[in-house]
Amino acid sequence: MSAARAPLYGLLLSGGASQRMRQDKAALAYLGEPQLLRAWHLLERVTERAFVSVRDSQRNDALRASLPQIVDSYDAIGPAAGILSAQEVHPEAAWLVLACDLPLLDETTLRRLIGARDPSVDATAFISRHDGLPEPLCAIWEPSIHALLKQRHDAGSYCPRKALIQSNTILLPAPGDALDNVNTPEERSDMQLRLESTT
Repeated sequence: MSAARAPLYGLLLSGGASQRMRQDKAALAYLGEPQLLRAWHLLERVTERAFVSVRDSQRNDALRASLPQIVDSYDAIGPAAGILSAQEVHPEAAWLVLACDLPLLDETTLRRLIGARDPSVDATAFISRHDGLPEPLCAIWEPSIHALLKQRHDAGSYCPRKALIQSNTILLPAPGDALDNVNTPEERSDMQLRLESTT
């Protein structure tokens, strides 16, 4: 018997400290729009409901305040804080989790991920083109994986990629450069040039 198909919600991770960038990565504009809003519009188009994951101190930030939010209920442990918090607010849902620093990501890539989804497994993810490991920050996390994430958290292990490796995860080929992220001012300049050259 196949597993019941949980509704698919979107979670845009925006709570990172952006230390290497030295400014909020979510607010960086590409082609005239803040990256957080670019990513938000993608999630809105492909999921039933979408939320922005924020730290408590970000709730009233001008960029985030107008969007539906899920506030981290865990200490600053990286992306796992946002994923766990979302799972606990809506345990009935599967989550398409997305980092906010993927300027090349497009709707076609997200629909490929969703099209490969199998609710009887724990997760669906792309393989990173850089290291061949699962990419956790553009992935679908089913409700069944929550217990493992929580168990790992309680044991002091916060790496979402390792949780995918330990789980029953469908792995898809890397989608070209769609998941290339931007972490430094130099990478941002390079990305802006790449985007401008394609318009």
